[in-house]
Amino acid sequence: MENGLKRDGKVIAFIDLGTNSVRLLVVKLNPNFSYTVISQEKEVVRLGEREFNDELLKPEAMRRTILVCKNFAELAKTYGASEIIAVATSATREASNRDEFIGELRAKADIDIKVISGLEEARLTYLGVSSGVDIGDKKAVFVDIGGGSTEISIGDQFNLYYLDSFPVGAIRLTSAFIREEWPGSVSASTYENIFLYAKNVILRATSVVKRHNIETAFGSSGTIVNLAEIANRMFDKPNDSKGLILGRKQLKKVVEELCSLPLEERRKIPGINPERADIIIGGAAIIDALMDNFDLKEVIVSTRGLRDGMLEDYISKIPGFPHFQKTPIKERSVIQLGRLCNFDEKHSYVVATLALQLFDSSKRMGLHNYGNEEKDFLKYSAMLHDIGDFISFNNHHLHSYYIISNAEMLLGFNQQEVKLIANIARFHRKKYPNTEMLEEEGFDAYSKRLVIVLSMLLRFAENLDRSHAGLIKSAEFNEADENSVALKITSDSQFLLEEWSLKNNVGAFHKVFGMELRIIGSLSQAPLGNISVAEEEVD
Repeated sequence: MENGLKRDGKVIAFIDLGTNSVRLLVVKLNPNFSYTVISQEKEVVRLGEREFNDELLKPEAMRRTILVCKNFAELAKTYGASEIIAVATSATREASNRDEFIGELRAKADIDIKVISGLEEARLTYLGVSSGVDIGDKKAVFVDIGGGSTEISIGDQFNLYYLDSFPVGAIRLTSAFIREEWPGSVSASTYENIFLYAKNVILRATSVVKRHNIETAFGSSGTIVNLAEIANRMFDKPNDSKGLILGRKQLKKVVEELCSLPLEERRKIPGINPERADIIIGGAAIIDALMDNFDLKEVIVSTRGLRDGMLEDYISKIPGFPHFQKTPIKERSVIQLGRLCNFDEKHSYVVATLALQLFDSSKRMGLHNYGNEEKDFLKYSAMLHDIGDFISFNNHHLHSYYIISNAEMLLGFNQQEVKLIANIARFHRKKYPNTEMLEEEGFDAYSKRLVIVLSMLLRFAENLDRSHAGLIKSAEFNEADENSVALKITSDSQFLLEEWSLKNNVGAFHKVFGMELRIIGSLSQAPLGNISVAEEEVD
């Protein structure tokens, strides 16, 4: 065993058996504290169909669910899963015939399922969502609307303060007030009754949420995701920098439209999931009630949830992983990506350290006025600049750009931030960026300049560890005279390869910053003059 895992890793499958859907997540856990998502699947089964009036799972609903679970289990095993962890939520825990259902699952699908409480469901959902967003020490409320119940939690990045679960869900309220597959429209009075009922059920949490001074809210579940997608299409809204957003005012308009249409017309609304059309009004009333009770103007939508929380909970129990989980989410996901690409971790940290030294000293010199956010962009670009080696050394900077741009596992970053990091890494070698080259990225003037400046600092930091030997102990810019800057380098040994690489970029420094550059090192005391730019650097 190595770090609690076999040397070749371990494949685990997680199944979330909900009231409306069954979800599967298959991952490979690697010994270097990274994991690879192998498969994610979802099937709508309506396990809770017509259950909540008599607390009985119906035979046809059980049959559908068992078949899907069997298929998911077989799929997981084809991927080499040595363990399948499955949990069931509201529909199963409230059913009087749940033991019969669990027995059939074991016999026909070879799955041992654990029925979890509403509070445990809330905890796991919090773990799943909070591990995919960057919230730091801000307090947030996390909301998950299921088919049979709704869970909320209050927490920050690593701390959980409150959990609660309520017997209101999209299927449950539809069954009680409308009827599943009701073909007609829904009257304003019927919607108001659902809304008021939901408000009353969740009332006990209102004072708790307000007492915690919530700064932001996150919503997970198919209902919330689908409502936000409908709102975006209806109002032609581009995604916010925070991601997909469901605003209260937009929700009201969406509800009006949904209620006014019969079921078949509702299924045709742009952005809607047709399989959810009959229960989405019940789900909308719940999030409407929550936003009203908690005074929320908007909810940030997350596609993560319970099954992601099951993974987080699992790896927290593996020696070595708990410490890694406490790493800030952005840095953690960067490290995960780097390790999946078998990056030279030591070199990446050396380059990142040197890049940040150059960032701080160049700021003191007045070469830029960027802050901590931009500094982090440089740090993460430095950590990932060489991951393209995973594909090929030749043009690896372009491969790095492609991998970063398309890596869905970079959690906590929005699309603009990912594009910035990818481009900074892209230009750490060979051609220098200019505003024309960055037009295709859709960057504004600020972003173009940021890429040009930070990629230059990264290029110098990479040059300072060209040999991957960690020879340079420190590097910083100092004032030489009013027209030039000195790069002071400290090393305990010769660094001829690094010095040669730096010479090839002195002219580019002048072009970006308008200053001459002289290089002064512990074993290279002679200052260097301005050397012409090499358009194609050999790396």
